[in-house]
Amino acid sequence: MIDPTEVTGVILAGGRGSRMGGVDKGLQNFAGGPLALHALMRLQPQVGDILINANRNLAAYESFGVPVWPDALPDFAGPLAGFVTGLEQAQTPWMVTVPCDSPLFPLDLVERLGTAAIGQDAEIAMASAREEDGQWRTQPVFCLMRRELLESLLRFTQGGGRKIDAWTAQHRTIEVKFDAPGDDPRAFRNANTLAELRALEPR
Repeated sequence: MIDPTEVTGVILAGGRGSRMGGVDKGLQNFAGGPLALHALMRLQPQVGDILINANRNLAAYESFGVPVWPDALPDFAGPLAGFVTGLEQAQTPWMVTVPCDSPLFPLDLVERLGTAAIGQDAEIAMASAREEDGQWRTQPVFCLMRRELLESLLRFTQGGGRKIDAWTAQHRTIEVKFDAPGDDPRAFRNANTLAELRALEPR
């Protein structure tokens, strides 16, 4: 397994929030606090370093007490822009990303991705979870990758590439199934709308 100190965690909070009416999704209230803060509190114990990738309201995110970096690419270029930012700032051999709008992801996410990556000599490990319809779905923004992939990602994005799977297909990428007994079936659900966010609130 990978030592947590060898991993930099990145909270992806740089989107437009268009399906939530254009609000800054990571700052929406969830269970009494900002959505992104819940992600931070779940990920921080799993990694050595951590930062937030955000493009708006930087002072609000900075109040969480960790470094905040905007996209390295212009025009809200999507998750890969956050990947670039994280890899550029990381000082560890590995980086893991999580989105700000999935507040229930596993508390052992990094351990399980890292164990699989080392065991299968992968450069990238992505989570995979079963949807309500029973089908497995890759969760590409829950992604552990080697920091040395920065040069490859820069080439891809500077060439106009924006799709995660088109880039990860160039590398040794594995999917890690999260289907152990006790795994929360809602672990990877994300809130694209305020209604979806309310549905994730603790009952």
